[in-house]
Amino acid sequence: MASTRPGRSCPRRYRYSPAVFARAADLKAQSLYVVGGLYGNRFALEAVLAMAQGEGATLVFNGDFNWFNVDAAAFEGVNDTVLRHAALRGNVETEIAGEDSGAGCGCAYPEWVGEAEVERSNEILTRLRGTASAYPELRQRLAVLPMHLVAEIAGLRIGILHGDAESLAGWQFSQEALGERPECAEALLAGSGVDVFACTHTCLPVMQEFDAPRGKALIVNNGAAGMPNFRDTRFGLATRIAGTPSTQALYGARLGAVVVEAVPVRYDYEAWLAEFDRVWPAGSPAALSYRKRIASGPVYGVEQAVRTGARTGAFSRAA
Repeated sequence: MASTRPGRSCPRRYRYSPAVFARAADLKAQSLYVVGGLYGNRFALEAVLAMAQGEGATLVFNGDFNWFNVDAAAFEGVNDTVLRHAALRGNVETEIAGEDSGAGCGCAYPEWVGEAEVERSNEILTRLRGTASAYPELRQRLAVLPMHLVAEIAGLRIGILHGDAESLAGWQFSQEALGERPECAEALLAGSGVDVFACTHTCLPVMQEFDAPRGKALIVNNGAAGMPNFRDTRFGLATRIAGTPSTQALYGARLGAVVVEAVPVRYDYEAWLAEFDRVWPAGSPAALSYRKRIASGPVYGVEQAVRTGARTGAFSRAA
C-alpha cells in the first residue's frame, strides 16, 4: 500500500499515463538542453544560460529549479529567469505554488531514504513556501506549468518529464530502479511512443539503453544541474540532445543521427558554497542533508551512471 506520510506520499494529482507522450511534439529544435534539479543555484543557472547561448540551443527546465533559494531576491531572480524559457514543474514548484496539501516536499521518497532526511526535506519546503507566499503572481505561473513535454530533434521523439512516465514524483527512472527493474522501464517506453525519456528528480544521474517498439530507446537522468553528481567533483550536469556532439560531454549515447549527452555545468563553486553557507548555516536542514554533497559530491561515480548503450567521453563528429 502506498505511503500517505508527508514527503513519502505521491499525490493523485501528480499522476498521468505513459500514453500522454504519444502526441505531436510540443517543440522542435536542433539542439536542446534539459536542465533538471537546478535547486535554486543561481550560479548554475548563469552557466546553463551561457552554454545554451553559445550554440543557440533551446532550454527546457524540467523541474525543481527551486529549493535552496529561500532568500527573496534569489527566489524572484531564479523564477523570473527560468520562466522565460520552456519549463515544467517539479514536485517543489507544485508544492510551493499551492497551500500545504499534506504531501510535505512532494518528493515521494522510497523506503531506502531515511526518515530524518525526509523530515529535513519537508522543513526545507516549508521555509521555501514561506518565501514564495510573498510572490502570488509567480506562484500562479508555477501552478500552471505542465508536468511533461514532447520534443523532437531530427525525427527523434523525446519525452521530457520530472520524475517518471507515470508520476511527476516517480522513482522508476532512478539509477537504483533502472538497475534492479529494467523491465518496468521497457514497459513504460513501449506505452509512450518516445525514443528518449529525459528526467531528473532522483538526484543521481544515469543513462541506459532499452529495447522499444520504435527500436533502441534511452532513459537519461541528469541527476542535478545545481549540485555535484560524482565524488570529488564541483560541477552539475545537464542533458544535451543534438545532431552534433559536444566536446565537453562526460558520457553519451547515439540514437540514429542524434547524440544524447551528459554535459558538465561548471558554475562558480566558491560563490555558490559561500551563498549556501550564508542562507543555510551549519545545523540547518539543508546543511545537514546537502552540505557535504555540495562541497565534494556524493559517493557515486561516472562508471555507475554509464549503463548499457552509453559510453564515457565525447563523441567526435566523425564517429
